[in-house]
Amino acid sequence: MTGDRSLRVLNLVANRWWTGSADPALRLTLGLRARGHHALLGLAPGDKFEAKAREAGVEPVEGLHLDVRSGPAAVLADLRRLRRLVREEALDVIHVHHSHDHWLGWWTHGGSALVRSYHNERAVRRGWPTSSLYRSSQALVAISRGVEERLIAAGAPARAVHRVGGVVDTARFAADSRGAAKIREEFHVASAPLIGCVARFAAGRGHEALLEGFRLLRRERPDARLLLVGKGERRQALEAAVKELGLEDSALFAGYRDTDLPAVLHALDIFVLLGAGSDESCRAALEAMAAGRPVVGAPVGALPEVVVHGETGLL
Repeated sequence: MTGDRSLRVLNLVANRWWTGSADPALRLTLGLRARGHHALLGLAPGDKFEAKAREAGVEPVEGLHLDVRSGPAAVLADLRRLRRLVREEALDVIHVHHSHDHWLGWWTHGGSALVRSYHNERAVRRGWPTSSLYRSSQALVAISRGVEERLIAAGAPARAVHRVGGVVDTARFAADSRGAAKIREEFHVASAPLIGCVARFAAGRGHEALLEGFRLLRRERPDARLLLVGKGERRQALEAAVKELGLEDSALFAGYRDTDLPAVLHALDIFVLLGAGSDESCRAALEAMAAGRPVVGAPVGALPEVVVHGETGLL
């Protein structure tokens, strides 16, 4: 596993949705392949994560369930499949991303190195039996300084903890003036100051504070517009809040955007993120910065490490 030899790596992710660990794990798999390594991806099948992987040219490992809600039969089947995979693929590294796949990797890694990425502080747990996973893993990767400190406080060996920040595809978010113009035309904002937020409509994402702040801003800049990008269970509640605050004509819901997300970001003047979500690298803010947009954010997740207050944004 040293020198210039190509590594054989399995990224194992007990996740079926295109959120949290999904994009980082897929991007890591693609990055390893681009550097000449043999990289496999195991995921929970049947949803958008699988579709996104196939779209990127990565065929997920077949025969895995990786469902945290599955019963003993599915878990045993996964253990058998992973043991066979470790043997047949001669894996050097099993890189896991959640507690469920961490335990599966612990049981099956054999002589392979076991690596765990922690994408948020909530994933770090104290006490037995989790402490045995810390000691049995060759590396524990923290997405932020907060995660790093929490791991060490929970008893993880400091020598095994490594802080590695989030990444984005900078080429994807290169300048797109034509696409930006189309987005502004779609929402009839012309040359108005446009503030945007890309985040799931869920509790703890800070949308309520954003709306209240935008209401205050409108007193000085009545021409300003707010673009809320995303989907989620709190959309109706946020729509009601917009109406209650009298922002129906200025706070705009853009829905979930995927292929044209770079154009959406380039249409903005300012990007705001007040809650980290399940990926505390704050990837949405990193993507906005890759698009050249200043970020206004709360000191959550890795934001204090990537936003230089007063230079690249405000905290």
